[in-house]
Order: sequence, then structure tokens, then C-alpha cells
Amino acid sequence: MTPRPDPALWEGLPVPPPHPWPGARVFDRSVLCRQADFETGWFAWWTDSLGERLRYHRKLWEFVFVAQALHERACLRVGARGLGFGVGHEPLPAAFAARGCRITATDQALDDAVRSGWAESDQHALSLAQLQRPHLCPPDLLAAQVDFRAVDMTAVPDDLTGYDFCWSACALEHLGSIQAGLDFIRRSLATLRPGGVAVHTTEFNLSSDEATVDHAGTVLFRAQDLHRLAAELTAEGHRVAPLDLTPGEGPIDRWLDMAPYVDEPHLKLALEGYEITSVGLIVTRGP
Repeated sequence: MTPRPDPALWEGLPVPPPHPWPGARVFDRSVLCRQADFETGWFAWWTDSLGERLRYHRKLWEFVFVAQALHERACLRVGARGLGFGVGHEPLPAAFAARGCRITATDQALDDAVRSGWAESDQHALSLAQLQRPHLCPPDLLAAQVDFRAVDMTAVPDDLTGYDFCWSACALEHLGSIQAGLDFIRRSLATLRPGGVAVHTTEFNLSSDEATVDHAGTVLFRAQDLHRLAAELTAEGHRVAPLDLTPGEGPIDRWLDMAPYVDEPHLKLALEGYEITSVGLIVTRGP
């Protein structure tokens, strides 16, 4: 484990501005997690809206990326239908329900979660109970606005259709292979109405566009994988937010967290010999 950066660079930071507000046209591209995002008013606004603590952590960035990308595309509105995959204990279903969205929240069935080890990770949801966030959404409103069901992301049921948006936050890298993750992204578009929006985050390999981790419990997507998917989806008539895979250049961007990982800062980390971070993808379903 390498020493953390100078605490003056991250401890108690970033400091939110006095009047934060959600951004406009922030994510017109599919991008990597970067320190600069954490230091904006829109990031502070969403952090507070999700009941989280503002800190330099890539998981927080993933939640904010999903929320901001959907907000910009007018998805988080009263009556909109949203579908969350692999939601675990994340705050997004409650936050979206509080905005009047009708949400179907999904996670692995218990037997599958036991086999994969997720049942013991405190990150797996079995029912609506794990999605309760009373400070974000009153329990009666959550019960009225959110349905929970077990769904295998490698075999999404055909009856999940007509949604205005869908999302997943760092789940698709656990489907067994790079191809399975790419297939899931394509399959998720079939759950949407034409013009519906899919927002997904996953693991990105910063070290190599060739060597990577595949056919494992956690796989690492390369630039070539994402560019290939974007080209295929575009050819099929979908709109993929252009890929901007430029890493950040801030001091926290440049620090590599090593196992055992720390709570913060945690934007880039070493995994299986590779330097990785989070990437967010935005796809709008075509006709």
C-alpha cells in the first residue's frame, strides 16, 4: 500500500459552494471518473440529494454520473418509468422515486448471489427493505413508487419493456466476461421505449488497450471494447454519447490506491496488476 496523498489535498475536501444546483449539459459525452467533477456545484448538489457525504470516491461519482446524466435528458420527472439493474443498497431508486418516477429495482436472486459471493458482501438487495432511505423518500412513497424483483442481468426477462430510462452502477463487470457485459448493455436498450436512455457505469482499464482481465468475477473493459460497442450500437440506429476516455490530471487523479483500499481518496486503484477507474456510458435508444 502506498502512502496517501498529502491530507491537505483531500481531507475535508472538496468544499461545496454556497448555492449548488444540478448542471446542464455536463455529460454530453461518455467519460471517466475525474477529480474535477467532484469540485463543482452540480456534483455537490447531487451528493446532498442522494444523502451521501461529499468525498473523493469513485462509487459516489458513479451515482452522481447516473443521476446527472438522466436529469439532463429530462428522465427524472413525475410519471417517468425507470429500471435499475443490480441496485444493491444504492440510493438511486429512493432518490428517483422521490422525484415522482415509477421504478422497477432489480438484483440477483438469492441463490445466484450466494453462488457469486454477493450475498455476503452487504451490497446485495433481496427486497424493497434494502432500498429504504427515509431521509430521501418516505417509506409509504417508496412502497408506492418502487417495485422490486430478482433479475439475472445475463437473461433479462422479455416483459421488462417500455421504460423511459434504465441504469446500472458498477454491476455489469461481474457478469463473467467482457462480452457478457457488452451483451447486457445492448439487451438493456430493449427494455426502453424509442428515445429512452440507458446509463451504465463499469470498470475501465487505464493500463492497456490489449492485455486485461476477462472471464473472471470482475472484468476490466478496455477502450477497444467500448469503441467497438459504440460503433455497433450506432450502426443499429442508437445514439451513443461520444467516448471521452481522457483521464483526469488532478493530484487525486494521479494517486493509485492499492489493496487494502482506503475509504478516501479512491478514484484510481490497482486491480490484478492493472490501473483502473470508473467509466460512465450513455446510450439513447433509436427507433
